[in-house]
Amino acid sequence: MDLRPLRESADFRRLFFGEGISFFGSMVTYVAIPFQIKELTDSFVAVGLVGLLEFIPLILAGLWGGAIADAANKRTVVLTCEAFALLCTLTLVVNSLLPNPQVWVIYATAVLFATSTAIQYPSAEAMTPLLVPHDQLADASALKMARMTFGSIGGPAIGGIILAAWGTPWAYGLDAVTYGLSLIFFLRMAGTTKGTSAERPSLRRIREGLSYARSRRDLLGTYLIDFAAMFLAFPYALFPFVADELNAPWSLGWLYSAGAIGGLLAAVTSRWVKRVHHHGRGVVLAAACWGSAIGVFGLATNVWWALALLVVAGAADTISGIFRTTMWNQTVPDEMRGRMVGIELLSFTAGPQLGQLRGGLMAQWTSLRFAIASGGFAAAAFALILAAALPALWGYDLRTDANASRQRLASEQRGGT
Repeated sequence: MDLRPLRESADFRRLFFGEGISFFGSMVTYVAIPFQIKELTDSFVAVGLVGLLEFIPLILAGLWGGAIADAANKRTVVLTCEAFALLCTLTLVVNSLLPNPQVWVIYATAVLFATSTAIQYPSAEAMTPLLVPHDQLADASALKMARMTFGSIGGPAIGGIILAAWGTPWAYGLDAVTYGLSLIFFLRMAGTTKGTSAERPSLRRIREGLSYARSRRDLLGTYLIDFAAMFLAFPYALFPFVADELNAPWSLGWLYSAGAIGGLLAAVTSRWVKRVHHHGRGVVLAAACWGSAIGVFGLATNVWWALALLVVAGAADTISGIFRTTMWNQTVPDEMRGRMVGIELLSFTAGPQLGQLRGGLMAQWTSLRFAIASGGFAAAAFALILAAALPALWGYDLRTDANASRQRLASEQRGGT
């Protein structure tokens, strides 16, 4: 993994570590919220309702957050949302210290968290191409994928230990501390990430973004592949049943961790991605590999083979993510970047949420193995069919793409800052 973006750009370094610390704490709360609701209600439905309540604002606010990112100072948006999230976390701390913590407070806070994330994420993501030279964007994407994978593994693990030893107030308290630390990093940024449009966010601006996405067949292909891969081949909700099917109840935690381990391995060994110029092909082949690995996983009868296949799937998903992010960062004009990230947010949040529902229903109607295997192989087939249907995606070449050339020139004019 090439560390040049961290060494050479102080503002990217501050953004990177600020987001990383914040994400780590958020993953602690990600575990603590369902744990506390379970303790208070002992209801599967009550716990599951959290996901639905978070999903709605992510969908509704994601596109609006993209429009805000293109119009406002991105650093200001990130700082405001981070401070708001800190207040939300402190609300959870206070609620958990009450003699009778209120479930409705947890639900309301989860909705506010999701809304804040939907508004903040496009601005945070749109900053990277403004802070990193064009030829280092693939390295920056790999670094960010490694950071996210580390947080996905470490945050829940630490959260589980804290919950078991000291309870929810301490878990929420740790998240509040990480928000405070991340604010320090963001405050130290130079503030050079101003908006690129004088127009206020509006429905017209959102429609412009959607129209641009439709006109870019290569980008459209990445959105569709990402959504389909998660919708058809995201069996995480079925892992408790898989552990029973494999006669290995001890493996449940490893089933959830294996993909993240594969992703981390892929990210830390990703120096080779900068030598790839056909990023669209990389997205297609990595998505096909993800689907195939999940498909074979659905047929596995040995727990060790099952875990190995999930490691492969996680690595493929990370490689696909690196190529997707690199394509977006290298080709989307600054004035459209936030809205494109908003559309990306929809694709990678809607896919897993709806995919878990699809997997559950199919397993109920057919069988566990068929639901997982058929979804995986269908995702692989979809990626290959879409590549044939969208030549712009398969034929994308960083060296000759007109959009990439324009953004390379713009980056050089900014001096890579």
